[in-house]
Amino acid sequence: MLDDLPADAPRHVELIDGSLIMRPPQTAFHMFMLRVFERGLLPPEHLAVVREMTVTLGIRQRPEPDIMVVSRSALTNLRTTSFRPEDVHLVVEVVSPESLERDRTTKPVKYSGAGIRHLWRVEQENDRPVVYTFELEPAVRAYVPTGIHRDRLTTDIGFPVDIDLDLSSFIGP
Repeated sequence: MLDDLPADAPRHVELIDGSLIMRPPQTAFHMFMLRVFERGLLPPEHLAVVREMTVTLGIRQRPEPDIMVVSRSALTNLRTTSFRPEDVHLVVEVVSPESLERDRTTKPVKYSGAGIRHLWRVEQENDRPVVYTFELEPAVRAYVPTGIHRDRLTTDIGFPVDIDLDLSSFIGP
């Protein structure tokens, strides 16, 4: 369905509970956070960082996380538009006012139900990022919190992560 939308359709569209959700224009905060994660995530060779692509969770569920770490083997060609949940190692959602409820409640339930092991939710707090990290507890297929990170994101998700969250280099005086 998503792959068959006309070329002049909005750029970022998700399928949530069978409904097409069009995302509003992104803020500078959102854009800079994507850049921070693209540059800062350094997965091992068998994984790759992708942005703004979908994960197919079911016939009526195809959300578009802001960032994903996926199995490199799932990138079979340059026409790839979506990934299977078993190929997704991490999803990152940068929250905007319009996506707050979806990013805090709807999507985490869907991602955990599909077995995606790691979720990070990024929010803006006093013009600074705060990253909430979660890991899947497999017995109940629900996320448990593993940390709240404000200045630096240091964790291990099967590979070490150490990301400076300071956005001051992106913003003018």
